[in-house]
Amino acid sequence: MSHLDQAARDGVKRALREQRIETPSWAYANSGTRFKVFAQPGVPRDPYEKIADAAVVHRLTGVAPTVALHIPWDRVDDYAALAKYASDRGVALGAINSNVFQDDDYKLGSVTNPDPRVRRRAVDHLLECVGIMDATGSRDLKLWFSDGTNYPGQDDIRARQDRLAEALSEVYDRLGAEQRMLLEYKLFEPAFYTTDVPDWGTAYAHCLRLGPRAQVVIDTGHHAPGTNIEFIVAFLLREDKLGAFDFNSRFYADDDLMVGSADPFQLFRIMNEIVAADALRPEYGIAFMLDQCHNIEPKIPAIIRSVMNVQEATAKALLVDREALAAAQAAGDVLGANAVLMDAYDTDVRPLLAGLRADLGLDPDPIAAYRRSGYAEKIAAERVGGRQAGWGA
Repeated sequence: MSHLDQAARDGVKRALREQRIETPSWAYANSGTRFKVFAQPGVPRDPYEKIADAAVVHRLTGVAPTVALHIPWDRVDDYAALAKYASDRGVALGAINSNVFQDDDYKLGSVTNPDPRVRRRAVDHLLECVGIMDATGSRDLKLWFSDGTNYPGQDDIRARQDRLAEALSEVYDRLGAEQRMLLEYKLFEPAFYTTDVPDWGTAYAHCLRLGPRAQVVIDTGHHAPGTNIEFIVAFLLREDKLGAFDFNSRFYADDDLMVGSADPFQLFRIMNEIVAADALRPEYGIAFMLDQCHNIEPKIPAIIRSVMNVQEATAKALLVDREALAAAQAAGDVLGANAVLMDAYDTDVRPLLAGLRADLGLDPDPIAAYRRSGYAEKIAAERVGGRQAGWGA
């Protein structure tokens, strides 16, 4: 930070202090691959215990004040009571994620299924999720569809897009004035011939037709190898259609590894576009969410590490000398412009973030603080019996 004056340094710290990262309820539960889910001691058995764990992450990091729910995995009888439980522990309920992919009825699709009965069931579930948003005060309805086909000729590709548009329109019309629809995309899996929302362009086109409260979710693991994700970020920012991120990392496909673990430079490049557009501020509206599958690593420390990885990438993006970068770009100085970015990326921001946490009254090292807290041992001893939460629970 030596090249920045005091005012600039204060601005960097202020931006980091205001950063908000949403953690997912399902990341605290047992999760894994198609081949095996490894159970761990102390894993939550219900949504209340998931929220208790999320509150610990927020207490240690200071930047994770909301937790996303997944329905029906987090279904309860009284959502207002669940919201109060969260509030009493210093967090709030965030995005409501729908699930129209874990039922036998959805073998050939949900909202794009050729059977109108199945489509009706799927849309009714999405409308149920909006009702849950009303009860919890959640702003965002997050939609991901596994819908697609495996073989040429299996179904009419254009007709499936018509069915998708019809379903989205019905749900969009049900949203409250302050609520949003966030549409996610995925290149493939579990549909391998065609996926009905396979890329950002398809999601963008549907959101554009729906209206201003429909925006795109970028899951950083949902792209073909070599895809320039920061271009997608920049384009959607320009069009005011970037609603949220699902942050994770991948080596091969949708690996759902801890964000920043496989390619930290990519995470920096993404956050650089966010900072350049002044879109980091909470009032801008982008939901920075984690969506990860912790299979072999302990749940809570892995989530804390992911939050810290996002913070570090953001801090480096905030350190980019924007004036020097603009000057180099205007002069056509290719190497100079690249050097400005690399200077920021190569900066060790860990002391900066440790100092910021100390300023906020937090332990400079959240992972070490968690290990000293005894919380892992406490929940392992207390959460004996019952059914651990996981995929489908």
